[in-house]
Amino acid sequence: MYAWIWRRLPFGLAGKLVGSVLLTAATVALLWFVLFPWAEPLLPFDDVQVTQDSGDTPGQEGDLTVPSSAPTDEELPYSTETNNAPPSTPSR
Repeated sequence: MYAWIWRRLPFGLAGKLVGSVLLTAATVALLWFVLFPWAEPLLPFDDVQVTQDSGDTPGQEGDLTVPSSAPTDEELPYSTETNNAPPSTPSR
């Protein structure tokens, strides 16, 4: 496909290089200004929900929220001392 486009571009090597740059720029502009804005609402990148147990919205009256204390070892559902990954198999 690229060879077909290259053969069809006019004006020798200089014209082919300029034409290639213009075709590339037009393709990038089409993607950036048309396709990506159209597809953005369909993608889940900004679908984030943050809630608090108390039901209060953080920063309602301009005050800062205080982070909770770090969890203790009893609260963690996993061990932080050992690696629980399955043993790797030796390569042959």
